[in-house]
Amino acid sequence: MKRAISLADQYKYTAKPNPVVGCIIVKGETIISEGAHKEFGSNHAEVNAIEEAKKNQGITFNSFGELTLICSLEPCNHTGKTGPCSEAIISSGIRNVVVGAEDPNPLVSGSGIRNLINHGVKVQSGVCAKLVEEQNKFFFFKNKNNRPYITVKIASSRDGKSYLPNEERTYITCKESIDDVQKVRANYDAILTGGNTVVNDSPRMNARVSFPVNQPKKILLSNKSNFDLDADFFVNCEYEILNETNIDKIIERYRYKDITSILVEAGPKLVNAFLDSGKVDEIIIYQSPNNLGINGVNWFKEDNAVEKLSFKLESSYKIKADTKKIYIKC
Repeated sequence: MKRAISLADQYKYTAKPNPVVGCIIVKGETIISEGAHKEFGSNHAEVNAIEEAKKNQGITFNSFGELTLICSLEPCNHTGKTGPCSEAIISSGIRNVVVGAEDPNPLVSGSGIRNLINHGVKVQSGVCAKLVEEQNKFFFFKNKNNRPYITVKIASSRDGKSYLPNEERTYITCKESIDDVQKVRANYDAILTGGNTVVNDSPRMNARVSFPVNQPKKILLSNKSNFDLDADFFVNCEYEILNETNIDKIIERYRYKDITSILVEAGPKLVNAFLDSGKVDEIIIYQSPNNLGINGVNWFKEDNAVEKLSFKLESSYKIKADTKKIYIKC
């Protein structure tokens, strides 16, 4: 099972917003084939493993009934972008299945396992389930809480400032921290920001990484309608502009969409609106050792604001001279 989990992890940037899933088919202690869900909308792990196993039939095994299928997440039991994996397993003739974690998606949620059992397949479940849930943190959260996982990311000076007014753009952190942000973005299904950030900073706000990734969708909150759609923010990406100020309504909008996680990158006003809503699950702060001084604009109105909002420090480490701190909702 741990091998299946490791196999799945290779595709965490291209399978999203779907969960990553790994599958291994064995005969005794011999691995016959492996498969993973590689890309959103493509074959699931079980189908890929079964198709690969067919190439070895008559060579390393004779009948699929001799084999055991090990998959990190419960096989789906509905037709979406692909057919149900439970039916593919039943049709293959496999009669032994080991499942890591039960799928939290209400469309599956135990029905895949029940379908297998009802067709005479022996199923063992709950093997390394915690590891599978941790691997698919956003997917499990969305299905358990009926909303995307929300992370706020900010860059702060040592004295808690966000920018200097009347400057074209304020760079706070070092290049290495900026590079790290690209990897953070690659994990999320969507990036949300405000109109002032787009106008004042002209950001690209995509994941500029050296590996394949499903680029996050862009959500722009603004009542303006005169944006330059040739600006970097809008080029070669999927975006939407929302004229909405109610945070709860904004989050509810993505309850039934293919977005399990949202990274909020915005100015102090919008960041604090999200924090005040109580719907933020994680805060990432890149803190520079430099001060911006009394003319800088504060991120928060009071000291220790993050702790007072019931977040606990999960990790803290250096990136060159900067410090990256991750806070999780208590």
